[in-house]
Amino acid sequence: MNLREENQLLEEKILSTKASLSINSKGREREENNCEIRTPFQRDRDRITHSKSFRRLKHKTQVFLSPEGDHYRTRLTHTLEVSQIIRTIARALHLNEDLAEAIALGHDLGHTPFGHTGERVLNTLNKKGFHHNEQSLRVVSFLENLNLTFEVKDGILNHTGSLKAHTLEGRLLKFCDRIAYINHDIDDAIRAGILNQSDLPKDTMEVLGHSHGQRINTMIIDIIKNSRNKDDIKMSEDIEFYTNKLRDFMFEEVYLNKKAKKEEEKAEYLIEQLYRHYVKNIDSIPKEFRHNPGDKEDIISDYIAGMTDRYAIKKFNNIFVPSPWHK
Repeated sequence: MNLREENQLLEEKILSTKASLSINSKGREREENNCEIRTPFQRDRDRITHSKSFRRLKHKTQVFLSPEGDHYRTRLTHTLEVSQIIRTIARALHLNEDLAEAIALGHDLGHTPFGHTGERVLNTLNKKGFHHNEQSLRVVSFLENLNLTFEVKDGILNHTGSLKAHTLEGRLLKFCDRIAYINHDIDDAIRAGILNQSDLPKDTMEVLGHSHGQRINTMIIDIIKNSRNKDDIKMSEDIEFYTNKLRDFMFEEVYLNKKAKKEEEKAEYLIEQLYRHYVKNIDSIPKEFRHNPGDKEDIISDYIAGMTDRYAIKKFNNIFVPSPWHK
């Protein structure tokens, strides 16, 4: 018996009956030989962290566009915080921690430069629409060709909105994503001078906690208490109410705040101009993107969505801003 087989037997012994066992995975689109050491979900986690798309997340906006400060979150640090939260809860619920971690690490691989601003512009320009969860699935399936398991891809695709993953590990991601971004975006907004601690709704703070750590801890413990040995992932009505109230507050005071988002119009213009340029000059897109499945709009969206903030700015400058003459 090799190490992978030992680990899979251990999963059967210690994980909840509600957990997704790696030995029962629905498998990959292209069949592969098993690893002697790692389970299929562990392999997926490693493939994601070694991908180019994962590394590029370090230079993609979370909320504040191309922040200069060293301590603002980027899309990569957001992903790592989501991963930490989901591992904590999955372990407490005796779910498959490896599967949960792989889904968390891959859930935002398809995000655009300049955060949801870039996503919104591409969704308007591409006649078929553009959504980062669908693009994340496209990244792992085609652009990076990672050949992940069904369970990981399902969790990545169904982590947002009204979508619902097939596994509890996948359903857990939606909660962990929200816990992470609400709380770290508060931290960043205070650092940026958009909010003061005293601005936060007092009734919400009394219930969830006055500090970053207290609020995260309250939300995590509530999910564990209300989801243990259950067929779904849930928060209590009280904690869910105040979590959503805090999220609504963040939309009103930060996500839609003119001061915080004052550069968004420039970012929108930049993405739109790049898109229209490539519609007319599709051959200027690198060959590896032009060989991807899909039509012209998909190829352009793939290329732009894969850009970091600074690379998108560099491409815009190269295309539209005159360069000084050098002999």
